[in-house]
Amino acid sequence: MPTGGRGPYRSSGGARPVRVLRPGRAPGRPGRDGRGAGPPKVVALGGGRGLSASLTALRRITGDDLTAVVTVADDGGSSGRLRDELGVLPPGDLRKALAALCGDDDWGRTWASLVQHRFTSHGDLHDHAVGNLLIVALWEQLGDHVAALDLVGRLLRARGRVLPMAGVPLELCAEVRGHDPDRPDDTTSVYGQATVALTPGEVQRVRLVPPDPPAVPEAVAAVREADWVILGPGSWFTSVIPHLLVPDLLSALTETRARRVLCLNLAPQPGETDGFSPQRHVEVLVQHAPKLTFDVVLADTAATRDHQAGLEEAAERIGAVVQRAPVAARDTTPRHDPELLAAAYDRIFRMHGRIGPWR
Repeated sequence: MPTGGRGPYRSSGGARPVRVLRPGRAPGRPGRDGRGAGPPKVVALGGGRGLSASLTALRRITGDDLTAVVTVADDGGSSGRLRDELGVLPPGDLRKALAALCGDDDWGRTWASLVQHRFTSHGDLHDHAVGNLLIVALWEQLGDHVAALDLVGRLLRARGRVLPMAGVPLELCAEVRGHDPDRPDDTTSVYGQATVALTPGEVQRVRLVPPDPPAVPEAVAAVREADWVILGPGSWFTSVIPHLLVPDLLSALTETRARRVLCLNLAPQPGETDGFSPQRHVEVLVQHAPKLTFDVVLADTAATRDHQAGLEEAAERIGAVVQRAPVAARDTTPRHDPELLAAAYDRIFRMHGRIGPWR
């Protein structure tokens, strides 16, 4: 695959003074040539649009040592139908991650558009994505999730690698307070990612079915060998926290010598995190993984303007400093701008990692 990305981005304002990192963290690892000149090894975890935004940004500032670790609990739409009919992992978030890693040349734009294309019909193909069918077909032919995704990545000339977080399809279960409006103080178990994402009431905790699912070994190895690990942005309870519920993956996240970045969302998600402040997002993550610490919490400047003190306090409890930067799209929609997010990641890598450019 071609080495990718544009040159390093120059960051804009909004940074706080840099805190000295925890003892024992290496300031940067040598590149593949052993001379310390290579780009960082980066692993990004999440799912859906949030992970896609992160990958689109990261491929601009990293080489091919970029790995996406993707949740596999989706049970809606085309992914849910394929999962129910064929018993496979839901391919949708994996497809989106692969499309996000496509280059900005004609080849990359063409393949990204093709794998994202959905059929419109009155028959069984309606709303199926081409990329979902391609991925599932290769799974059936090769009998190997990782090999099939690697093959699709080579076809797309993806600038990185995409891996599922677990080797079996998972079901998400949420404990929701006030799910029944007639009993606002009761807690109800709500099953299914698509249902949890739109549930009324307040999600208290989530768990996976089956519990303690097997992690994909390549995903665990990528986290352990990384220079940087990025969690978020994305749907907090359905795309971000599930990674912390896979025991081997959580152990790798906790024990890795990589520096860890928690990237916050731009706004609460209707249904799933209604009314959540930025610090509340951090607090519920801690409830699910109390031993996991971070180095940096990345937050949008405007989205956290009224929450600075509370967010800094919550970040301090997980060992992190807050890096605030303008990362929202300029059209005011709650989505990350890839170039601004790339600039923010580049600043973090430089300020909290080695001195000087990665290249």
